[in-house]
Amino acid sequence: MLMVATLVLWCWRATPKGNWARYSAILATAFLANEALLGAALVLLGHVARDQSAGRALFLCLHFGNTLLLLGTLALTAAWLQSDTGNFILIQERTPLSAVVIGLLAVLAIGMTGTVAALGDTLFPATSLRTSILQDFTSNSPALLHFRLLHPVLAVIAGIYVIWVVLENGSRRMCQSRASMALIILLFTEIGIGMLNVLLLAPVWLQILHLLVADTIWISLVLASAALVLEHPYARSGHL
Repeated sequence: MLMVATLVLWCWRATPKGNWARYSAILATAFLANEALLGAALVLLGHVARDQSAGRALFLCLHFGNTLLLLGTLALTAAWLQSDTGNFILIQERTPLSAVVIGLLAVLAIGMTGTVAALGDTLFPATSLRTSILQDFTSNSPALLHFRLLHPVLAVIAGIYVIWVVLENGSRRMCQSRASMALIILLFTEIGIGMLNVLLLAPVWLQILHLLVADTIWISLVLASAALVLEHPYARSGHL
């Protein structure tokens, strides 16, 4: 908390009025405070250990979604501090704007459903791959195990969005080919880890690696998405 608060103070001292880094740093502080509150709520409400309640799943989703928003605002703060002006305007095209909003929400949702899937794997460990698959489709299985089916479905949507962002950035020459290639590699690495996670019955170390790559993809996507829908004010005037 102290580090983020220091970041806010530094942004307000080191940047001119209207610089977007100021506001993203304030948002990061708000998300960090909310992160602490959600974590405390999980403990105080007893959503720990072997608790299988819907409340635990809800709070875990909110907690992880908040974590991703925190990471995103911190990444944007760093990027905008490196910008020439730190001031931007939204592009006027509705199609890319809508695609970015829907795509980021899908990626956010896949992270949240992944949290529930990991909870189900932890609370109801399978002894074999066949048993694990049957758990998802057996009517008397716990609701957590049925809910985790959403995770791979949303992963397909998120994967399509990643590819679209890479293609759009490439066509507009907004990011270097190395960054685009790195994002594609991360995407297929994450898919491979996810499949391996299923085959190996979700060992903890692999779940942690899965989460690490997911966070890296999210940060890269937020920065790439911002590059698609934001432009410097002088860039528009230069086209007139």
